[in-house]
Amino acid sequence: MTWKQWAASKRLKPGDGRELQRFRWWQLPLRSLFCLRLSRVDGPSRLHAVDVRHWARLDNSRIRAHLFLDGRHVAESKLPAVFPVDGGVIEVAMSNYGIRRCHYRPSGGQPRQLTPDPASAEGRRARFGARHPDLSRAIGIGSVLLLVIGVGLNLLQLAEPVSQIPPVAQRVGTFESPMHLPIWLNLVLGVGAVLASMERALRLRYSSLLDAAGH
Repeated sequence: MTWKQWAASKRLKPGDGRELQRFRWWQLPLRSLFCLRLSRVDGPSRLHAVDVRHWARLDNSRIRAHLFLDGRHVAESKLPAVFPVDGGVIEVAMSNYGIRRCHYRPSGGQPRQLTPDPASAEGRRARFGARHPDLSRAIGIGSVLLLVIGVGLNLLQLAEPVSQIPPVAQRVGTFESPMHLPIWLNLVLGVGAVLASMERALRLRYSSLLDAAGH
């Protein structure tokens, strides 16, 4: 067992057998729900569901993921979570803007993303992408561009004060940023970067360079 697997097992707790609640429209900004049906050679297939309540922060602000099997609560874990299931594990992780990973990793083969509940925000975004692929692709490209611009401008504006630190200035010299944006434009770009990361989270797209560094 690797250290990562050992740490995940320590976060895992048994479930209480309660029934999975249906997704309600007013839970859109507060809850994510994903499903996975796995076939078995020795019996009928079984339905796994991963339920994450984004703002139900417990135990030092750590959000929990809940695993349901055929509609009953069987396990829970602080994030990042690793749930053992038939033939592999389900991995769940979250960023500041939503779910960054909810995948089934089989013992042999490639990981695959769980299917979002159609009523959830992730499910609605997936349905929009299926119905309007060109517009969805354009929105995705726009999200990346907003984050690239945010990262680039942050680096440019940060480089100048950092270069003026005496040890840095003595070693590499000082740098004068060619761009000094007004506060209002920095705020607009910051809001745009947050919205871009939220849109990417709905598609479970995450980059530590873009989504983390762009804010």
